[in-house]
Amino acid sequence: MAPMPPAAGETAERLRGIGFFCLALLLFAFLDTSAKYASRHVPVMEVVFFRYAGAMVLCLLAFRPWRNHARFLTARPIRQLLRSAFLLGSTVLNFLALRKLQLAETTTISFAGAFVVAGLAVPLLGEWIGPRRWIAILVGFAGVVVVTRPGPAGLQPAVLLSIGSMLCNSFYSILTRSLAPTDSAEGLLLFPLVTSTIAVAPFALPGFVWPDEPLIGLLLLAVGFLGAIGHWCYILAYRHAPASTLAPFAYSQLLWMVGLGFLVFDDVPHATTLLGAAIIIASGLYILYREHVHGGR
Repeated sequence: MAPMPPAAGETAERLRGIGFFCLALLLFAFLDTSAKYASRHVPVMEVVFFRYAGAMVLCLLAFRPWRNHARFLTARPIRQLLRSAFLLGSTVLNFLALRKLQLAETTTISFAGAFVVAGLAVPLLGEWIGPRRWIAILVGFAGVVVVTRPGPAGLQPAVLLSIGSMLCNSFYSILTRSLAPTDSAEGLLLFPLVTSTIAVAPFALPGFVWPDEPLIGLLLLAVGFLGAIGHWCYILAYRHAPASTLAPFAYSQLLWMVGLGFLVFDDVPHATTLLGAAIIIASGLYILYREHVHGGR
């Protein structure tokens, strides 16, 4: 018997969720573009500081946690600190990689995070996955190999930085999933912003470089704004639509990255990047299909 189609109200909710999700990905694309451009003029750690400090200020003004501080407390502070450390590590490594790699390359490598999360969910979250999904995960990693183009001299350092960023983000996602049942969405958003701002300040502020042109100053302010609004749209998306509905749209970020890379940096994606992206996307969509139809077997 075929499943019943969603009601009109449910369809509208899902479309709203998809809209928030795509908007979040667009904002993240502008964030990476701004960070890549700004890091050519100021130190990377300074860009990272503005990324977190700017977002922290916006979230503090929006949430006003002093009015109901209990909502922002966590019963598992060590796990929250570890989650924040992985997010900060992902940002630092990504911004360093962006100085050498195209936007399309770092984005394609980041897609492999879905396979890492799927694999880590077995030992860390107790989620069982079947052999066909394991095969899809291996095929997805083959796509990453195509993108990174390892040669006789080995992987270039920037690619290793991007892979490290992807791995850090994967652990961040796992920890977020484990904390989501007990911590509020606002707390999950604000906690890493505060801790990361405090952690980065000693490395960014002593050697602060004043932007050499107004555009760079605007971009430094923009990375915080884009990060805060993007993550909030990301949270709203999952409030309006299930993860299985949103997941296929994650790959639309590659379109934004290719377009912005070409318009801002005159970057034309390598053929191997596009081939690897196609392999990764096909593997990811197959995993989603197995999850939806066969429960991941």
